[in-house]
Amino acid sequence: MYVIAGLGNPEKKYFGTRHNVGFETIDALSDKYNIGLTETKFKAVYGKGKIGDQKVILVKPLTYMNLSGEAIRPICDYFKVDTKTELIVISDDVELDVGNIRVRPKGSAGGHNGLKNIIAQLGHDEFRRVRVGVGKKPKEYDMVNWVLGHFEGEDAVGIKDGIGRAVDAICEIMENGVDSAMNKFNGKK
Repeated sequence: MYVIAGLGNPEKKYFGTRHNVGFETIDALSDKYNIGLTETKFKAVYGKGKIGDQKVILVKPLTYMNLSGEAIRPICDYFKVDTKTELIVISDDVELDVGNIRVRPKGSAGGHNGLKNIIAQLGHDEFRRVRVGVGKKPKEYDMVNWVLGHFEGEDAVGIKDGIGRAVDAICEIMENGVDSAMNKFNGKK
């Protein structure tokens, strides 16, 4: 069984922002595989279903980004998921161009506060992750305003492609492993 958690902020005003691409990827998985996000517990909304032959739990923390681990750790504990091999976290990445993705088997938070909190809650950084590029912050922007800003123009189209690629990468991780997903998706648009 896999827990697939997308990071974001729960209020409607954050829908469509750069910081919420994790939530949007969970929504895309939910739609594609008909997995309803109907349960509310563990400071999260989640749904159980199957992707291919794999049982999955799709998760959107309701804790706000900076406390994401407070939702993810209890879900993993309750469902007895091995967080080193059966947890996949989807987050935004300001170091990647819009629509690019990066799959990693483990690693640091890279300055991402949601990932920092998950690492702190789990006590390790060895969980799978799919980072979705939201574009580099222009010099005139404050980082908070950038990640909480909405996509416009070509970026609004590019992020839809990136979310689709993230969905495909998650399926590849579950079907053929993280190395295969890295080879197929990292650095390619």
